[in-house]
Amino acid sequence: MVLHKLEDFEPNYRDAFEGHDINGLGVYTQGTDEKVGTVSDVLVDEEGHFRYLVVDLGFWIFGKKVLLPIGRARIDYNVDRVYTIGLTREQAEDLPEFNERQTLDYDYEERVRGVYRQPTDYNLPIDASGPLDPLTPPLVPPVAPLDTTPARYTYENEPSLYGLNEQDHQTLRLYEERLIASKRRQKTGEVSIGKRVETDTARVAVPVERERVVIERVTPADAGTAASGREADFHEGEVARIEIHEETADVRKEAFLREEVRVRKVVDQDTVETQETVRREELDVNSTNLPVEER
Repeated sequence: MVLHKLEDFEPNYRDAFEGHDINGLGVYTQGTDEKVGTVSDVLVDEEGHFRYLVVDLGFWIFGKKVLLPIGRARIDYNVDRVYTIGLTREQAEDLPEFNERQTLDYDYEERVRGVYRQPTDYNLPIDASGPLDPLTPPLVPPVAPLDTTPARYTYENEPSLYGLNEQDHQTLRLYEERLIASKRRQKTGEVSIGKRVETDTARVAVPVERERVVIERVTPADAGTAASGREADFHEGEVARIEIHEETADVRKEAFLREEVRVRKVVDQDTVETQETVRREELDVNSTNLPVEER
């Protein structure tokens, strides 16, 4: 059970009390009007229900703060006082000290409740239908004991500590509707990014060389001059051979990186306004010719 300071839970809590502030009210014992101390803070649960008043016991025990369950307090704005119900000085001395830096866990609250349960608030009722025999103990019907197991304990289990006294706190609650803005994330579409292969015809020019044989017939300068028998050696079938080469184009394909495509998302912010009709309860006082004072 998580507890919060009232001002942290609802910063505008004074508006609900018509400008009154609980903090700073004097705390007095009921009946004797002995001042105990002052209210320094209020603790509420996660639903906003009052659970404790933080009381500075400056008039009883200087420098000590304790928790006072709301069911043991009566707030009187007419005199700006808080009256404790059944709190004694001995209980105040036994109460564990409240420290704002301390974690308010179940064990700490149970120590506080244990002090206020003395004397026990759960006296078993006597069976009044049986005979009143002083020698025979009265019959007591079985009553389920208070379940203080942390997993099953709730503040509603002990109305004497956390229940508001309807006679002392008669309150008419007025409700109003407010627009609560929230956001929800929904899918509006999907972008698919992929690759496809396109074909094209590429042309490339490759210069090549081819060899060819050129036969030239020329008349030497000593043409017509008689040759000796040794030089004029006639041979049949003499052949001159020469190799001819040519170049051919050798074209192959090779893949190269052309570009990178990076995909990311960006968030654009915008403000969307909407309006709705809200309801609010107002107080109607039917007091014909009767003295009624509104505070």
